Amino acid sequence: MNITRLRFCAALAAVALGTAAGPAQAQAQAQAHGFPTKPVTLVVPFPPGGSSDVLARALTDKLSQSLGQPVVVESRPGAGATLGAAYVATAKPDGYTLLMGAVHHAIATSVYKKLPYDFDKSFAPVTTVALVPNVLVISAKSPVTDVKGLIAQAKAAPEKLSFGSNGNGTLQHLVGTQFASTTGIELLHVPYKGSAPLTTDLLGGQVDMSFDTITPVVPFIKAGKLRALAVTTARRSATLPEVPTLDEAGLKGFDQGTWFGILAPAGTPREVVARLNGEMVKIIQSPDFRKRMEDIGAEPIGDTPEQMAARIKADTARYGVLVKAANVVID
Repeated sequence: MNITRLRFCAALAAVALGTAAGPAQAQAQAQAHGFPTKPVTLVVPFPPGGSSDVLARALTDKLSQSLGQPVVVESRPGAGATLGAAYVATAKPDGYTLLMGAVHHAIATSVYKKLPYDFDKSFAPVTTVALVPNVLVISAKSPVTDVKGLIAQAKAAPEKLSFGSNGNGTLQHLVGTQFASTTGIELLHVPYKGSAPLTTDLLGGQVDMSFDTITPVVPFIKAGKLRALAVTTARRSATLPEVPTLDEAGLKGFDQGTWFGILAPAGTPREVVARLNGEMVKIIQSPDFRKRMEDIGAEPIGDTPEQMAARIKADTARYGVLVKAANVVID
């Protein structure tokens, strides 16, 4: 074999090896370049106390150790989680400013006539952290004990019953609207900036029901202060196995849960995204993190950036249809 052929074969082998190495090689490059060399900020677009905040802190506790730099959670709530997203979209694309994104951002694409960012083009997906079922809850002081009874109560007093959400255009808002439309009842929508203030008012009787994620309300359900009537996903929650699905309660077409995931600004170097993905997936798939998620009613995911991008694309289309049917539009 001559020298030219040997060089050609070596080049082919190098290309093949580079293709196979892919993400692992990118992670190594990020480490070689010293990322991170300073604290990383994870922006949570909801107030403290909600599912996104709980998941963010559970992840950053471990991520700080694995990256060797502090990972700080910063709350930037408002406008159905779009204010925090807008802040991260315009941040320097270097991996030091991240967003705890959620299904709400995919929905907002159809809900808002104008957004200060393009969710599809302004962000680089890193990984989906977890999926959290939503649950229909009311005060334990209410005489209502099931979905059928709630519908009857609402029909007897149109627009008297209210439901709270984490803000206009969020999944809770959309599910509540779909619930009212499906059952032929009229409900008053009360938007909040997040789960914590919503749950406080639900406990205090200022709002009658919510379709919030399980995480912030499960302690109050188990303490007997709130009553869970149904989950909005296709199957029951392992955290509340005795609570039926809306389908089992007689309402068809409900399969809505809230996913939460990490996104970086578009243009973030591939090797930095790969490093973040690799470290986060190891944490998310670890037994102790999985146990922590199960305790709060969350299903850990830990997928690739490509898989998260596909999830976002599918949900943007799926919820776009529901938004149009519910006529939920915000200027």
